[in-house]
Amino acid sequence: MTSDPLASFAHERRERLDAFGRDEDFKKQALDWVSASMNRQYIYNFDWLGRPIIQYPEDIMSVQELIWQTRPDVIVETGIAHGGSVILSASMLAMLDYSDAIKRGEMLDPRNPKRKVIGIDIDIRQHNRDLIEAHPMSAGLVMIEGSSIDPDVVAEVQTHVDGAERVLVFLDSMHTHDHVLAELEAYAPMVTKGSYCVVFDTIVEDLPKGYFKDRPWNPGNSPKSALRAYLEDHPEFEIDSDLHNKLMITAVPHGHLKRVG
Repeated sequence: MTSDPLASFAHERRERLDAFGRDEDFKKQALDWVSASMNRQYIYNFDWLGRPIIQYPEDIMSVQELIWQTRPDVIVETGIAHGGSVILSASMLAMLDYSDAIKRGEMLDPRNPKRKVIGIDIDIRQHNRDLIEAHPMSAGLVMIEGSSIDPDVVAEVQTHVDGAERVLVFLDSMHTHDHVLAELEAYAPMVTKGSYCVVFDTIVEDLPKGYFKDRPWNPGNSPKSALRAYLEDHPEFEIDSDLHNKLMITAVPHGHLKRVG
């Protein structure tokens, strides 16, 4: 055991996460709780800086950790809904700009952020657009209305990504296999080495068939089945299992793809 307190803490965390990964009983309890809570629309109960965010608190925490760790110049995010998730991303990028300005001894102009979020949704309802655009964290947010897999939309996103040193991608729109696979083919190549493509709602694969009665996705036709198909031909990405072992309560089990090549 090292005498360095920080190294000792990191070692203890490493051992704990490894133990979580081997603990089948704990994983079953976590999945049972996710199933029960999702059936009760638990994830609809939370806001981020005043905008509804349809995510588990644990997944919100993981987004915060990933953004702070990877320090992206651009975040590409499919799925906007009420705007909580894109405001979360924009607020974290604003914090990165602020911290950089402090380190450099510079003044920060919040109206002209250095980093930006590109949010895509097939239907941005006007009342949501108005409230998102009025939010104080919206200065660095670009919203694009259209299908995330439309070639014209992908090309428009690419113009915002070109020249960025670090790019992070969140995929959280239509959750069918074909749609998510098409999103992965379109947006995962934009991810820079060391950063992530996060595929949300991989939990669909782990829940019983017919669980989502009014939705087309199911086990075998889910974000996780698409993720597995994509990885077969893309060794430049690997699943970061540490994040799953850390979260346990999550809608993104094994959905964090790290670019390693």
